[in-house]
Amino acid sequence: MGKTSIEWTDQVWNPIAGCSLVSPGCTNCYAMGEAHRLGERLDQAKYKGLTRVVNGKPVWTGEVRVWEKALLDPLKWRKPKRVFVNSMSDLFAYGVTDETIDRVFAVMALAPQHTFQVLTKRPERMRDYVRATGAVNRILEAACRHVDIVDGAELASAYHAGHDDVMPLPNVWLGVSVEDQRRADERIPILLDTPAAVRWISAEPLLGPVDLNGIDTMNFRGAENLHALEGYARDWMGEPTGRVPRLDWVVAGGESGPDARPMHPAWAQSLRDQCAHAGVAFLFKQWGSWAPVETPASEIQEDEEIRGVGVFMENQYFRKASKKATGRTLDGRTHDDYPQVRA
Repeated sequence: MGKTSIEWTDQVWNPIAGCSLVSPGCTNCYAMGEAHRLGERLDQAKYKGLTRVVNGKPVWTGEVRVWEKALLDPLKWRKPKRVFVNSMSDLFAYGVTDETIDRVFAVMALAPQHTFQVLTKRPERMRDYVRATGAVNRILEAACRHVDIVDGAELASAYHAGHDDVMPLPNVWLGVSVEDQRRADERIPILLDTPAAVRWISAEPLLGPVDLNGIDTMNFRGAENLHALEGYARDWMGEPTGRVPRLDWVVAGGESGPDARPMHPAWAQSLRDQCAHAGVAFLFKQWGSWAPVETPASEIQEDEEIRGVGVFMENQYFRKASKKATGRTLDGRTHDDYPQVRA
């Protein structure tokens, strides 16, 4: 249970199920299709009724569901793991109560041997939750209730030794999904304003070019432009306004599935190069369902057979293929870097 093929994590943990659409990156959400498939099985009450069919495709209904049977799972895993929190939902979806988030954070606090990777498209709520007065006390109270449930004095001592009165939790990485420049401009400034041991982005599905050192913002700490990888900001005249938190990790990848949209190589290459210049960890997850083909455009335009099985985008030709066939090498290299956690 919880095993995954997601390249940047070891385990998925889904104490919550269900979500809603918020931006173009959600259009072909793999979790939405998977929840629909599972929800039609008699033995999968967890996902039943969380999707409906619209124009022949499953779509989230907006309902979210806490699955108590999965809530304490990380406390059973002794071997340290990287754990993706809610691969089938969003911890900060608006149907998830603060009390439920407290309980999830409490489990993460009680399992310091694991690294928990949280990803959201709702950064405002994540920031407000983490920065809220009394958040630490609420999490501590929830943790004590969990300890009573599992009868583990060892867990209580681990919490007090590593996490008491600490926010953010040192083993929790907070991130946002960024599919294009607009979503980068909207979400990254809020992420950088959120206390976190590690701040990261998942640029998947990558639907357009993203300049992480040219983030336009609405007066973030007096700045109009953020250099999210370099860690500084500029005002409307281009003058530096001082240091700001920076991103620690960038994951990028293309979309997979029958209706996947292609990712141009230049978009992924740009993120890789931006990260290399700034010394920020970069992981290239996948090409997805479309592989870029190095065939001269003139030859493809003249060959109807070739032209009929692929697509053109910005002078680049793509062929449809399986995720396994397209692979995850970028310019002949696999990028599997991870961030270093700040002490």
